[in-house]
Amino acid sequence: MKKLIIIPTYNEVINVRPLIEQLFENVFAGEDISILVVDDNSPDGTADVVEILQKDMPNLYLIKRKGKDGLGSAYKEGYKWAIDNGYDVVVQLDADFQHPIETIPEMLSKIPEYDVVIGSRYVDGGNWDYCKNKITLQKFISKAGRFYLSKFLDCPVQDMTGGFNVWKTSVISSINLDKVSSKGYAFQFEMKYRAYKNNFKIVEYPIQFKKREYGESKMNFKIILEALLMVWKLKYKNDK
Repeated sequence: MKKLIIIPTYNEVINVRPLIEQLFENVFAGEDISILVVDDNSPDGTADVVEILQKDMPNLYLIKRKGKDGLGSAYKEGYKWAIDNGYDVVVQLDADFQHPIETIPEMLSKIPEYDVVIGSRYVDGGNWDYCKNKITLQKFISKAGRFYLSKFLDCPVQDMTGGFNVWKTSVISSINLDKVSSKGYAFQFEMKYRAYKNNFKIVEYPIQFKKREYGESKMNFKIILEALLMVWKLKYKNDK
């Protein structure tokens, strides 16, 4: 099984080196896995760090994009690259260390029994590790989004907005990326909803969602508005 981890980046110069090193040297030491960084022309030099690492890491790849075009657009480009290069499975992973990278091997083990494995904060055993007993803005937005999605989309997936997921590339090919229009975080639930509507087997794996230590969240009002509108588009437009 040919495996690829896709990491979209924008101004993650502090995080990108330790993340890549931990993945190759600790989580997947001696194993055959590749990493693709899709960088949106980060002005802080994120891509420059990746290019330096590539000299000693033959399984590290980089797509340098011309500008900041959104999370969904970055993943679509990464997915198409994965398909073109013959990968069987892709892992979605943020660069901010909020996702527990040590759980990736176990999540991968769920393939091929399942088509999509979702790192979930909302199933038994999963939670917001750094704010279990308090509400942060990020947690509020996520929980409000979860309620909104469950109310208007008839989909049993608990963590629709999470960005820590494993996909068979055959699923991605079947979904038809050209029909996926979300550019921001709505991309996460649009992809899952389309997979569900196309009857793919989905399982949620409990994760402990961690606190971002360095860098800043990319969430803004434009991204939230796109997500709100995308729910209605998915509900009433039949283009699976």
